[in-house]
Amino acid sequence: MTPASFVHSLQQLEFDQVFNPYTDRCSVYDREDAPLLRSRLLRDMVESATESRLDALWVGRDYSYRGGRRTGLAFTDDVHLGEHALRWGLTMQRPVRGDPVKERSASIVWSVLSRIEATVFLWNVFPLHPHEPGNPFSNRSHNAQERRAGQSLLDQLVRLLQPSAIIAIGNDAEKAALRLERPAEVTKVRHPSYGGRTEFLEGMKTYYGFR
Repeated sequence: MTPASFVHSLQQLEFDQVFNPYTDRCSVYDREDAPLLRSRLLRDMVESATESRLDALWVGRDYSYRGGRRTGLAFTDDVHLGEHALRWGLTMQRPVRGDPVKERSASIVWSVLSRIEATVFLWNVFPLHPHEPGNPFSNRSHNAQERRAGQSLLDQLVRLLQPSAIIAIGNDAEKAALRLERPAEVTKVRHPSYGGRTEFLEGMKTYYGFR
């Protein structure tokens, strides 16, 4: 498994009512080459991470229409895309048109990342955007079939990156992390959405020791 073959596996995923940002193009917001830009950036990030000592893999649930659908990166909206790329020594052309869009969970996660120097890779249990039928700009939880596909990719990513620890952000992430073939230290924190901001921040403060 290489970073390129990992992204290729991701590109092969196709489900009903799911937007794959590495192959699909949003006719409303995406630039013509948006899927290619997102695929290249993810490949380069994975490659950079394989060459680093990875302190932790932070795992969330799935992409949102204001976040990963647009950027192709977990917990990353338009506002934090450049900062995320720079963290891996990369630059990035925005794959979408128009004004930058903020996503609440991304803002909360990056408020923590800006305070720590640890090498962290962000991922999701289901690394695509599941949405409600007929409404691509909505969010829904991934189903069992989608979760199984995501679990396989998570296994591959952990083998590639060999993180020292896994921070499971939310219940779905904890369940997926505990199913991994290769064990690593797993710590669960509350997901910052749906009123979980304060508990998420407290969990991260406890783990990383910042004020």
